[in-house]
Amino acid sequence: MPEEAKKTILPASRFREVWLKRIAAFSAVGGFSLALATFAYAVEMPGWAYPLNPPAAPGAAPPKDDGMPHHVPGSTVALTRTQIAGRDRVPDWHPESHPQMPAIVDKGRMPDVRACGYCHTPSGAGRPENASLAGLTPAYIKQQVQNFKDGNRKGSEPKRVPQNLMIGIAQHVTDAEVEQAAAYFSQLKPVSYVKVVEAGTVPKTTVIGGMMAKHSEGGTEPIGARIIEVPDDTERAELRDEKTTFTAYVPMGSLKKGETLVTTGGGKTLQCTICHGADLKGVGDVPHIAGRSPSFLMRQLYDIQNGTRSGSAALMKQVVDKLDNDDMIAIVAYVASRQP
Repeated sequence: MPEEAKKTILPASRFREVWLKRIAAFSAVGGFSLALATFAYAVEMPGWAYPLNPPAAPGAAPPKDDGMPHHVPGSTVALTRTQIAGRDRVPDWHPESHPQMPAIVDKGRMPDVRACGYCHTPSGAGRPENASLAGLTPAYIKQQVQNFKDGNRKGSEPKRVPQNLMIGIAQHVTDAEVEQAAAYFSQLKPVSYVKVVEAGTVPKTTVIGGMMAKHSEGGTEPIGARIIEVPDDTERAELRDEKTTFTAYVPMGSLKKGETLVTTGGGKTLQCTICHGADLKGVGDVPHIAGRSPSFLMRQLYDIQNGTRSGSAALMKQVVDKLDNDDMIAIVAYVASRQP
């Protein structure tokens, strides 16, 4: 890791202290009074941010692997369906684009600990149903695993598979394995494959693999008060190509409103830039948020507001208490549109 990057990393023990000092300093100059944040909006859970896979048909079995090799654009790798399923090791379409993965990232320790790289991808970019880990500090990554283990990241939809999978993994992974995974992902450069587009009409969707995708029958519908984030190529996403691009459709006017809330607070919250940096690329153990999946970001804001994400994230509770659904949509739309 470059020396200048090392200098920005805060010890985990100072994470809470530094964040509180920043909030207090801003409040002291009249920018925002936490004393006024004495109530919270009762925001209805944004179900679109917590997509659930449809139940399997009675007696349905997964398709058998015919042994045929599959390919994705920009890769010379060929993988069968069994290899793509990642039970033995992560499907790695672009091995030249990242360092060698440690065993916990590449293979995991089945049956209790699935490889980190399967969900979060070898590049650490993640997908809408989980988190991008690339470039986060080791201390932050380790703290989040501990939060899952301690029950501080339960999530607001108890049936959501990715959340429950991570909670289960946190109970069985060893400290040494977490250390190895954190060191690996922290050295990777953050990258975003999502494009944010304002729209009044969006594709009709279905749910595959814990995320939304365009419905096979096509069609469109009004966006309403939602963000519709879908892979541009559904087949490529199902092959688990980490370089699959996504389009996140957001309501008209979201980006301008989001910019105001993020950079000024809009009289309802703190500026995101105070803690996450002027460019939203993080400061020390305060994570970068620019370019992340807006679906992921929306879940975090709602979970914090709803109390189903606590622990170290409890520092954000007063920051989000006064936000309504439209505010949160606007914030995550703008943040996701920034370069990581």
